[in-house]
Amino acid sequence: MSNLPADWPADSDWTPRLSEAFASESFESLMSFVQSSRDSQTVFPPSEEVYTAFRETSFADTKVVILGQDPYHGAGQAHGLSFSVKASIKHPPSLRNIFKELSDDFGVAVPESGNLLPWSRQGVLLLNTVLTVQESQANSHRKKGWEQFTDSVIQSLNDHPNPLVFILWGSPAQKKEKLIDARHCLIKSVHPSPLSAHRGFFGSKPFSQANEFLAENGVSTIDWRIE
Repeated sequence: MSNLPADWPADSDWTPRLSEAFASESFESLMSFVQSSRDSQTVFPPSEEVYTAFRETSFADTKVVILGQDPYHGAGQAHGLSFSVKASIKHPPSLRNIFKELSDDFGVAVPESGNLLPWSRQGVLLLNTVLTVQESQANSHRKKGWEQFTDSVIQSLNDHPNPLVFILWGSPAQKKEKLIDARHCLIKSVHPSPLSAHRGFFGSKPFSQANEFLAENGVSTIDWRIE
């Protein structure tokens, strides 16, 4: 497909499921916007890491979707997995709150590394509703076309042969709820950012809820420990 993004993972089983999205005028316009933004500003994550989530978690292997808002907008933070940072990077506040809830919910130690790749490789798709952002400008790439693309991702997952767990954190993520059938497990709360975490994120037990649903449906559960 000639209209695939340059950094899209080769031979991905996502490709045929998203072919219409890639061919759309909306996506073409989005790619032009992102490129022009990169030409004049600093945009995160780097172009080769925008689609990390799809590279690390195939459609076939997806069991859980964790959906956030948009990438971290600080230097060196975003690397294409929602809420994740590479091992050498200080944990951003949202990730600290996720790890606090993980520790309370699942009884595991707070990890030293903020790299959530071990989750991705077990079938946790770490996705944002918007996949790029301008440095220091949260939500700066919203309403440019990413929302339509991630709608297509959620719609394809809704047709997955297995029942999935969708964890929707924050209002942009929760707007995708209308695309998800009742056969799947829906876990919703406010975003884990310091501005909202105390209004329903803490105590929501998303990790144990996800594993309970997977186990009930005969699917292997997620080992949420990072190290």
